[in-house]
Amino acid sequence: MKTTTLLLLPAICLCLANCERKPAATTAAATQAPTTELDSFFVAAAPASPGEIHIVRTTAKPGDAVTLTGLVMGRDTPFVEGRAAFILGDRSVITPCNAVPGDNCETPWDTCCDTPEDKQRATATIQLVGADGRVLKQGLKGVKGLTELSTVTLTGTVDKASTPQALIINATQLHVASQ
Repeated sequence: MKTTTLLLLPAICLCLANCERKPAATTAAATQAPTTELDSFFVAAAPASPGEIHIVRTTAKPGDAVTLTGLVMGRDTPFVEGRAAFILGDRSVITPCNAVPGDNCETPWDTCCDTPEDKQRATATIQLVGADGRVLKQGLKGVKGLTELSTVTLTGTVDKASTPQALIINATQLHVASQ
């Protein structure tokens, strides 16, 4: 009997010690607002002097700092599922279907009335990368009001994988205009 009591005593003490710590940890977590790694990319004011995608892509090289503005558009699904990436379209070259009189398209952000050549010339892939240089594994749709046809102004760096045919920007700041 004494042996059983001596063996159970340390286990009981560990359980009691763990029970006392859990409420403190839970309380601390409950008082902090939930944040994600994505929050640090969003800014309240739009970056100054943004360029248009079709112009920036003619001179931008990997490593260059750029500032762009546009609409989330250019594809049927402009957001990459489960990743912090989306397509930004240059509204001076391509037009969402809801801006075309008489067009009642269910997905106006797909810019189906524009040519594939114009879409290529007027779109950029925008991605948010972590410290390891990889695209964050969190979807962006709905974050801070970011949806299809949102107006976005951003600053970032042209990705090393960017080409003249596929402009890829690693955004460091995103501003989503109120709709």
